[in-house]
Amino acid sequence: MQVTAIQTPLVKTGDDFFEVLSESLIDVPEESVLVITSKIISVCEGRVIPKSTNTDKHQLARQEAEYYLEPHNSRYNLMLTINNNQLFVNAGIDESNVDNSYVLWPTNLQEWANEIWLFLREEYDRQRVGVIISDSKTSPLHWGVTGASLAHAGFVALNSKIGKPDLYGQEMKMTQVNVAQALAVAGVLEMGEANEQTPLALIQNVREIVYQDRVPSSEELDSLKIALEDDLYAPLLTAVDWQLGGGHKRS
Repeated sequence: MQVTAIQTPLVKTGDDFFEVLSESLIDVPEESVLVITSKIISVCEGRVIPKSTNTDKHQLARQEAEYYLEPHNSRYNLMLTINNNQLFVNAGIDESNVDNSYVLWPTNLQEWANEIWLFLREEYDRQRVGVIISDSKTSPLHWGVTGASLAHAGFVALNSKIGKPDLYGQEMKMTQVNVAQALAVAGVLEMGEANEQTPLALIQNVREIVYQDRVPSSEELDSLKIALEDDLYAPLLTAVDWQLGGGHKRS
């Protein structure tokens, strides 16, 4: 697998996102996946709240999250939230690489992924391309951030191994490979987290990926999610008093 970070101009509020893509991408090869940090989409979309407005970050997180825990539950005064059916700190709201502001996620992540996929196919005359909108997230019991896929298009995100034999002929019972999440980790690692100014990454030569000639169906998107009570980590996730956030209405 080959991962290449791509530099863009410094993106500012109100910039045309697709113009930024056209200016930055010389080519998008057939059978490649473009990983895009959600932040540049948000900035172009205007999902930026200047700190000068004295807006409370915790209140923004309550507004954006599907579910949240109050910050007093954290020794770091951070809010653990569920957003986009994933665990994120402060509903993914970020302050880095933006001028004295808070950046929220784009308003409709999947619509953005679908539109970007269509743009790449038309602009670069490609048939087998994929798109991932990414962000950085923490993992329990480990320091450091890794990439996460917030939305995808153009390929099968979940590669099931159920029913297939392992090395000793034993039938696999539960294993499924989340291709979208795995590629997001690789893309975000190469893009960097500081002042690299490379919010795009092009991934090529992925061994196990199935490209699609359409955007993902609602059934495929739903198949990526696990209900809280059905999750392997349900004993932990259901042991706290989750509060219903404003993002629940949009999920």
